[in-house]
Amino acid sequence: MNTLFKQSLLSGLVTFPLAAICNEAPKTKNPNIILIFCDDLGYGDLSCYGATQYKTPNLDRMASQGVRFTSFLSAQAVCSASRAGILTGCYPNRVGISGALFPDSKIGLNPSEETIAEVLKKRNYKTAAIGKWHLGHFRDFLPLQQGFDEYLGIPYSNDMWPVNFDGTPAKPESNVRKRDYPVLPLIDGNEKIREFNTLEDQAEITTIYTERAVKFIGQNKKNPFFLYLAHSMPHVPLAVSEKFKGKSEQGIYGDVIMEIDWSVGEIMKALEKNGLDKNTLVIFTSDNGPWLNFGNHAGSNGGLREGKGASFEGGQRVPCIMKWPEKIQEGTICNKLSSTIDILPTLAEITKSPLPEKKIDGVNILPLLLGDENAIPRESFLYYYRKNSLEAVRKGDWKLVFAHPGRTYIGFKPGADGFPGATNENFAHEEGLYDLRRDVGERFDVKEFYPEVVAELKKLADEARQDLGDDIQKMEGKNRRQPGRVE
Repeated sequence: MNTLFKQSLLSGLVTFPLAAICNEAPKTKNPNIILIFCDDLGYGDLSCYGATQYKTPNLDRMASQGVRFTSFLSAQAVCSASRAGILTGCYPNRVGISGALFPDSKIGLNPSEETIAEVLKKRNYKTAAIGKWHLGHFRDFLPLQQGFDEYLGIPYSNDMWPVNFDGTPAKPESNVRKRDYPVLPLIDGNEKIREFNTLEDQAEITTIYTERAVKFIGQNKKNPFFLYLAHSMPHVPLAVSEKFKGKSEQGIYGDVIMEIDWSVGEIMKALEKNGLDKNTLVIFTSDNGPWLNFGNHAGSNGGLREGKGASFEGGQRVPCIMKWPEKIQEGTICNKLSSTIDILPTLAEITKSPLPEKKIDGVNILPLLLGDENAIPRESFLYYYRKNSLEAVRKGDWKLVFAHPGRTYIGFKPGADGFPGATNENFAHEEGLYDLRRDVGERFDVKEFYPEVVAELKKLADEARQDLGDDIQKMEGKNRRQPGRVE
C-alpha cells in the first residue's frame, strides 16, 4: 500500500473521533454551594458593616470579591423559626414553626416539608449539615431525615438543656443566669458521640465544625455538594478557643467573631486547595439580630432599632455576603430588599432543580446576584413574630408597624459578662409608618403625611392575614401547615 495513502488513512481515523469530541457541547457542572449561618450575629458585627475594635479580614475579602447586601432580612427574629425559613423558603409560620424550640418540645420541622438539601439532591448533590440544628431534636426531625447525607452538630442552642436541676422543664431565664453550663450533646449522624460539659468544652465547638466542613469539602471535590454550616456562636454563653482568646479589643465577643472569620478563611482555603473556588457559591448570613440585653456579650445592631426577638430592623436585618467567581461582579453592593427565604428558590434556579411541591414564600433573587440593576424580585415582606402575629409589613422602602405587644430593650440597663439585663417582653408598640430610605432606625412615624401608603400596606396585610393568619386580629389563615409531632 502506498505509504502516503496509509498515513492519510491513519490520520483520518485518528482525527475523526477527536473532531467529534471537540465538537461535542461541553457539559456544565452545577456549582457547589456553601451556606454559612451564624447565631445572633448583628447587622454591625463585621468590619465591612462597620464593626470596630476587631477585624474580619476573610469576610471583608469575601465582600470585596462578591456582593454585600444592605437590606437583607432573616425569616424571623428568633432561632428555630429563622432556621425553618432559610431551609424551606417559607415564612416560618407557614410551616408551623415559631419561636425557639426547647429540648422538651414535642414538635419539629415536618419531614413532609422539602429543605434546600432535598431540593438539591434531585440534582445529585452530596449534602451535609454541620453545627446547630434547632428544628427538633427527636430522631424523626434530625438532618438525616431532612435530606442531608451527614450531620455533625448540636440539636439546639448552646444555652439549653432538657431540664433544670430540680427536674422542671428548662426556661430561658434560668438557663442563661446559671454559672453551671448545660450538658450539651454533640451528634454525629443520628447518634450522640460526646458531651460538652463545661464552657471550656464549648471553646472547641467552632474548630470542630470547621474541621468537619473542610473534611467534607475534600471528600466531595469530584461531585457537586451543598454544605450547610450553622455556627453555634456568637449565641451566649460565649466560648472561644485559645487561638483567639484575648485577641480583640472588644473582649470575648470580638474574639468569637474573629474565630468565625477564621473559620470562613479555612473554608476558602479548602476550596482553593481542592480546585473548587471558581465553581462554588458561598453565602454568609445570620439567623437574627443581636441579643442586646447581654451587653458586652452581645453584638451590634449597627444603629438599627431593637434586636433579637423584635420585628424592628435590628431584629431581622442581618449581614449577608455572597461570593461566586465569574458570576457575581466583585465589590458589588445590593440595596434591594431580599431575605433568607429567597435562598431556596434562587438555588433551585441556579441548579435547575424543581421547586418544592408545597407553596413557598421565597422568590428567585438570582438577578440581584448577577447585577441586574433593574430587577426587583422581592417587592414586599411580612414581619411575623410570637406564635403567629403579623407585627409589620414592608413594601419597597415603606414599612408599616402595627400596634402590638413585643420586646423592647430601650430603657433597660444591659447585663454584662454573660448575665442578661432586663427587657420588657410586652411593651405596647404603637402603629407607625417608617420611610426606611431616610430613617432606617425607625424613629420617625410619618403615617399622617402618607395616608395612601398606609392604605396600600394595610391592604397587603389583609391579604397576608387571609393566607397566613394573624393572632393580633384573631385570624387563623387558610394556608398554614402543621409541624411534625411526636407522641
